[in-house]
Amino acid sequence: MGAITDKAKLPDTRISGVYEVMLGTDNAAYAKKYFADFGFKVVSQGAVSEKEAQRIYGVASKLKSYRLQNGNIDSHGLLRILEWEKPLGNGIGYAPVETIGSRISVMMTNDIFRLYDIYQTAREVGKKPWLPTEPIADDLFGLNTGERDFFNRPTLVRESAVYGEFFNHIFFQRYGYAIPGYGTITTETPLKTSEFTHHDFIIDAKSMGQMAYLSTALGLQAEDEPSIDGDWMKGPKRVFQMEPGFSHWYQGFVSPNNICGKMKFFIPRGGKTNKSEQQRIGEKGITLHSFYTPRLKMVHGLVVEHKLNPTEIQKNEFGENCFVFSDTAGISWQIIEKNEPPKNEPRIALEFQNTA
Repeated sequence: MGAITDKAKLPDTRISGVYEVMLGTDNAAYAKKYFADFGFKVVSQGAVSEKEAQRIYGVASKLKSYRLQNGNIDSHGLLRILEWEKPLGNGIGYAPVETIGSRISVMMTNDIFRLYDIYQTAREVGKKPWLPTEPIADDLFGLNTGERDFFNRPTLVRESAVYGEFFNHIFFQRYGYAIPGYGTITTETPLKTSEFTHHDFIIDAKSMGQMAYLSTALGLQAEDEPSIDGDWMKGPKRVFQMEPGFSHWYQGFVSPNNICGKMKFFIPRGGKTNKSEQQRIGEKGITLHSFYTPRLKMVHGLVVEHKLNPTEIQKNEFGENCFVFSDTAGISWQIIEKNEPPKNEPRIALEFQNTA
């Protein structure tokens, strides 16, 4: 069975969108300081012994974890910092764009050019390697009609990627439209950025068929059939630094219970370095993502049926019932049991509001 595009045919797992992106590090103090400027604050923390970390994550290292939240958004888009006493390695690190195994997390901003200038300056100083791409505008959703002039103003989104040794970002800024519930920026956030709205995965896969379990086991909806993006599309060309003649397979998945926390998967159609082994749990960098559901046992059973070899259901470092598994494309997930609804009720319907 392939990925499911019809919401009515999905198993009713009550799955969330991506709840957390998990960042491995041996320096949580720096990570907390860095993400504070994006509006993330620690809301809980926990720790486990080497033995417990081995049982939960398969990593023989003491672990301290910090869960960070942006504003009052608790339904999706959180960050978990995994501070390993003995990391397994340095992860993928600073690498060519679309290195297989790379992960990218996406935020909305109110000032994309300010962010570009900040990272461009940091690149020139060179204390930490950063590669920012110049912001580029596009009409991603076909919202423009009629002839453009001063009064019939363009409705568009401007995007910029920032690739680094520590973390990979994509930032976007909207012009002329809003999507309620998809990116919330609090006024006190220094860099005018939201929670993580969605996540990109450059995967080690032969075809998108390997991702079908996201629908049939986890209950996530495929937005459409797999398609090809390439250098003829100005947004992907700039953001992914595509050379002439290059393209990739693309497919998106979204929770039927939240328009945010969506996932975008890419399979490069051409020679790219494969560093998937450096993306394993216990390495530095983005190595894991989480979902939550009130139907944990049901989801665990479906993952077992799909022969994806999950751990047993057990307590994580926050005392939450959970299990962990990795798929055939090199992606690792933690599924968490949550029975109480989030305080910030997620949006289910995607609504475009014209503000031009």
